Order: sequence, then C-alpha cells, then structure tokens
Amino acid sequence: MPGRDVTLGTIQRELTAFARRARHKAAQIHPDLSLVTYSMLDHMQASGGCRGIDLAEHFLLDKSTVSRQTAVLERLGLIVRAADPADRRGQILRPSAAGLRLLEEAHRQRRETFEERLADWGDEDLERFAGYLRRYNAEG
Repeated sequence: MPGRDVTLGTIQRELTAFARRARHKAAQIHPDLSLVTYSMLDHMQASGGCRGIDLAEHFLLDKSTVSRQTAVLERLGLIVRAADPADRRGQILRPSAAGLRLLEEAHRQRRETFEERLADWGDEDLERFAGYLRRYNAEG
C-alpha cells in the first residue's frame, strides 16, 4: 500500500489533469471565455443573479478581476445588468438569453463527457465518487 505522501502526490496530479481538461473544454465551448469566466456565468445562473462582490467572495477573487471578467461577458452579450432592489447603487448580474443558451450547451457537452468517461463505472463506484467529491468540496 503506497504511503500517504505518494497518495497525496497522485491526488494532486490527477486533480491538476482534471483542471486542465476543464480549461480545455471551456475554450472549446467559447474561445473568448476562460474557465473562470464561464464559472462566473454558471454561478450567476445558479444563484438567480448576483452582484460582482458576490462573485468575488464566492470565487475568492479580487474585485478588479471580477470586473474584467464580467466586462468580457457583457461585451459578448452573455450577461445583463439590472438595478439591485436592495441597494440602488449596486447591480445584479444575470445571464442573458445568449448566456443561458451557452450554459445549456456547455452543460449538455459536460454531461456527454461524463457519461463517456464513466460508462464502465458501476452505480456503487459512481455513488462513492460523487460522495468523495462532495466531501472534498465541502471541506474547502
């Protein structure tokens, strides 16, 4: 049985490979979107809209980075801005119709990829894998 250091090294390499594939897939979906920008768009949709500061807090990013990324999304017509009813000075960011279509296509492609990569896995393996991912992400 490998030692803890060897196992942690394997986990690090495999998660790095996973991140590389995710960045590559994001570029295939839309060449002008980075994985971070796509993730922000996805978060806006999942949260029903949010402020830039919410994105900065969620992704642990500087406000200026979020501002640049949301400017890209706006320039591409993928988000819309609306006045924040709780704070007239703020704005709520939401995916536009084009942004929602892009997210739908991205989700479809991701699902196909997962189905292909995990086709040989049994239900118990999938459930364990999903549980480990939830546990890993919850402890962050």
